[in-house]
Amino acid sequence: MHGMRENEVAGEAAREAAAREAAGRWHALAAGLDGMAVVLLDGFHALKHALRFGADVPLAVAEDRAAALALADELAPDLAPRLAELLVPVPPALYRSLVPRPHPTGVAALAGRPPAPGFAGPRTSPLLVLDEPRNLGNAGAVIRLAAGFGASGVVTTGDLDPWHPAVVRAGAGLHFATPVARRAVPELPAGPLWAFDAEGEDLRGLRVPDDALLAFGSERHGLTAAVRERADRLVALPMRPHVSSYNLATSVGMALYHWSLGAGRP
Repeated sequence: MHGMRENEVAGEAAREAAAREAAGRWHALAAGLDGMAVVLLDGFHALKHALRFGADVPLAVAEDRAAALALADELAPDLAPRLAELLVPVPPALYRSLVPRPHPTGVAALAGRPPAPGFAGPRTSPLLVLDEPRNLGNAGAVIRLAAGFGASGVVTTGDLDPWHPAVVRAGAGLHFATPVARRAVPELPAGPLWAFDAEGEDLRGLRVPDDALLAFGSERHGLTAAVRERADRLVALPMRPHVSSYNLATSVGMALYHWSLGAGRP
């Protein structure tokens, strides 16, 4: 019994030491001391998606490692071995000190931010342009849609950083599944720019070009003058009278679904 108790104490001490080491490394990575620009992956699903799409994840922690690995066995068996190697158990209080808002899964990780995409070359799917978006959660939801539909990427104009932690959280790790960047309007890639506006042509009668840029204004302010001037075509989503607008992500989802119905067709 005495030997078993000693083993338990030694095991607990080792876990505490590993947790302290993980916290120190976390703070060093977050401060850029390792020379890597990192983003926070908030929750199991964000980590799952990031790993599946090739993110460089140097550190991941879990307040309940066994529960996180059970979730991996259920939802991501392809990643279970990798997560077993990667996840470091940390006490709940330490986990909460590392993240701005605890996630229900009790999992967090840091991933290297990929280089800014160039969007060069031909496109076989639309590139989404969010024209001066305001809502961080909506921007993240659009990135999830872009990943799901296989869009060529998401570009934001204006002040909103599409890699802001709240956008990454809303994107559930799918920033690593599609190119994401911020650009000024004159720096937008070449291609036919279709801008969505209530006064435009009804989208239902049109086939969206596979290489189109699809531009969406903010719900409150709509399209900027710069994007209107750059637009090759103004198009409208179907909407009954007296309804002023759709949620941004809803609009993007409707447009991408319409494109997908005719994708690849002449």
